[in-house]
Amino acid sequence: MREVSQRAAPFVRFLQRHREPAVVQAFRSAAAATLAYVVALRLSPEAAPLTAPLTALLVVQVTLFATLTNGIRRVNSVVAGVLVAIAFSQLVGLTWWSLALLIVASLAVGNLVRVDEYVPEVAISAMLVLGVTTVGDTAWARIVETLIGAVVGLAVNLLLPPPVWIEEAGESIEGLARRLRRLMLRIGEEAAGRPAPEEAAARLHEARRLDHDIVEVDAALRQAEDSLRLNPRVREGLLHRVVLRTGLDTLEICTVVLRVLARTLTDLAKEREPEPLFPKETGEVVERLLSEIANAVVSFAVLVTTHVSLNADAAEARLTAELRQAAATRDKLAQLLLERLQHDARQWQLHGALLTEVNRMLDELDTEHRSRRLLEELDRVSSEQRARMPRLTRLRERLGIQEELWRNRTGIGGRSL
Repeated sequence: MREVSQRAAPFVRFLQRHREPAVVQAFRSAAAATLAYVVALRLSPEAAPLTAPLTALLVVQVTLFATLTNGIRRVNSVVAGVLVAIAFSQLVGLTWWSLALLIVASLAVGNLVRVDEYVPEVAISAMLVLGVTTVGDTAWARIVETLIGAVVGLAVNLLLPPPVWIEEAGESIEGLARRLRRLMLRIGEEAAGRPAPEEAAARLHEARRLDHDIVEVDAALRQAEDSLRLNPRVREGLLHRVVLRTGLDTLEICTVVLRVLARTLTDLAKEREPEPLFPKETGEVVERLLSEIANAVVSFAVLVTTHVSLNADAAEARLTAELRQAAATRDKLAQLLLERLQHDARQWQLHGALLTEVNRMLDELDTEHRSRRLLEELDRVSSEQRARMPRLTRLRERLGIQEELWRNRTGIGGRSL
């Protein structure tokens, strides 16, 4: 026994060092597929029941929620394809034209039974069953192997809960915030100098490209949200989902406002060419203001992705201080622009737009605004859950899991978790 444990020690140490979700998922998938194949060898009449490990591999998704939904849809698709093949075998058999009709009928049935991405699986199952001489044995074997794979995949996810992708989603959100910061710093540097209209337009194109980054972050966040659903290792999954989702919403709004601000400065550069955008002192204040807001954006992202209460307090204090400093710089910029307006009223609309866009970003990053947004979103999601699953809601209330716990956890300055 000691010899076995010594041989297994390197493997255990490897797993302890590699706890990344992708590594964990690879081992879970391999274990599920192998176990499904071993079980199918005993229960299926086929000599090589590869449908079972294939099904287990597809069913063991990165989230338990996806496992349940994918398992049910895959079993439905295989059963539907087998039934279509049995019907064709009794009527016409296998010819070139019956194969075409079989595929059309299978795809139609797949859409009718709503198996989503497994619609082609209906046609595949039907062709495999119809293409053999012993239709009955093959049909039964394919159903059995699919059920084995689905059950094994579900069992693996219940016994070995899938990884939670919260940290990866948090890293994506922080990465987006840092890209926003870099672009704001470049815009601020150009605003303090004498940018050509082409340079200002280039910053506008960069701001537009941030939309693609938001799509990628949103995909990572959806994966994290799915990993929290029905996961026995996660408590307060609703709070995690709402905190990250509202945080991404705020960054998305800041991205849109930054794009509008870049558009404003581009128009200002065109109208003032070859003069600088602002007088020297005003330009320096614009640069400092955008730098302070850029730092606040990163601090906001750190706050919404922080899980430890002590770190959340520090992140919140840092964000509050940065927003206070940015508000003071904003007031100084407003005073300088007002003094300039008294001597030169040209481009006053663009100057007013600049202040409006800066104010919008400061309001979105404000901690009190975020606390209200969190509470509103928690109330909305909780109301939807009560309406959709009243029995589960009553059970949670009996166990003491009430919405007031979430309110208490987020009520002090809107800390993340």
